[in-house]
Amino acid sequence: MADKRDYYEVLGVDRGADDATLKKAYRKLAKKYHPDMNPGDKEAEQKFKEATEAYSVLSDPEKRKTYDQFGHAAFENGGGGGAGGYGGFGGFDFNGQDMGDIFGDIFGDLFGGGGRSRRANNGPMKGASLRAVVHITFQEAVFGCEKELELTLKDNCKTCNGTGAKPGTSPETCPKCNGSGQVVMTQQSMFGMVRNVQTCPNCHGTGKIIKEKCPDCRGTGFTSSRKKIQVSIPAGIDDGQSIRIREKGEPGTNGGPRGDLLVEVQVARHPIFQRQDVNIFSTAPITYAQAALGGTIRISTVDGEVEYDVKPGTQTDTKIRLRGKGVPSLRNKNVRGDHYVTLVVQVPTKLSEDAKEALRAFDEACGNRPAVKGQEKEKKKSFMDKLKETFED
Repeated sequence: MADKRDYYEVLGVDRGADDATLKKAYRKLAKKYHPDMNPGDKEAEQKFKEATEAYSVLSDPEKRKTYDQFGHAAFENGGGGGAGGYGGFGGFDFNGQDMGDIFGDIFGDLFGGGGRSRRANNGPMKGASLRAVVHITFQEAVFGCEKELELTLKDNCKTCNGTGAKPGTSPETCPKCNGSGQVVMTQQSMFGMVRNVQTCPNCHGTGKIIKEKCPDCRGTGFTSSRKKIQVSIPAGIDDGQSIRIREKGEPGTNGGPRGDLLVEVQVARHPIFQRQDVNIFSTAPITYAQAALGGTIRISTVDGEVEYDVKPGTQTDTKIRLRGKGVPSLRNKNVRGDHYVTLVVQVPTKLSEDAKEALRAFDEACGNRPAVKGQEKEKKKSFMDKLKETFED
């Protein structure tokens, strides 16, 4: 017994720990080291056994009192923890009430045992949710729209009123589970016999058996038909987001409500605009003359074209901001993002002789090219007019 670790140390708790603290500590270790979670790991299995032994003693007031007084020696020679039984745990009653309480309480919700808190499968259950996809344009995503979907949906069979039984007959209580929808299976485990609550295989959890099935729904209780559903697409929705339409999914069972319809929105790409959150981005070309001299240009937005005054000397890749020309917020449609436009100067690739002469004059006026003596004033006077006339188009 000298090699055994202190039980409080094993669980990582103080000697004055209350029942809730002990239970929490053991639960944490059990989840971490349980053999089902660590198949083939001998070290994890040993730690699990060690923690279980510690908890089985400390969770029992009488055993804990004895352990606190005499330590491991209290369980030697048949007193509690000798070498008999499984893995040296023979002194503890793994098949009795003590361990049954432990595993029903600790492992019931972790590994399917116990079943005390499980809800009966034959109670009212909400139907499954359905999914659909709707395709919209960039403009429709910005301002919202109405779309119509045609889907195959289930409804309660009108012939049997959803019972699944042939008219004139009724479903009968399942004899295997007595209508509970669940059966208790007893299995041999490393700790003895463990009770496990499972869905009844005879009635599949419904608690009912249909001997004579409805000819129209074949016992399912449902029939399918094509239906049209209107979908309101809110302004500002983004690509990949979904709209939930309540109670347009699968029918519920045993009186439960219908499930929901989740409609995923897929937004088509726009040839000019890109979107990031509530902001829109685009580029606008300007001529060489407009960049140098300034001027009014027209920029495309989701609201139509707007005029913008380009400042003289504007450089290519200059970014401007059009406030309130972006996407409406989903939370408040009266709040909109902005539209950011990158101005790109278009450099001409084909020039006439007049255009070339105007550019040379421009270059000389800027001090980048030496001018012929006596011609400076004349060229400075005429090049701006030529430049503007040449590149305005």
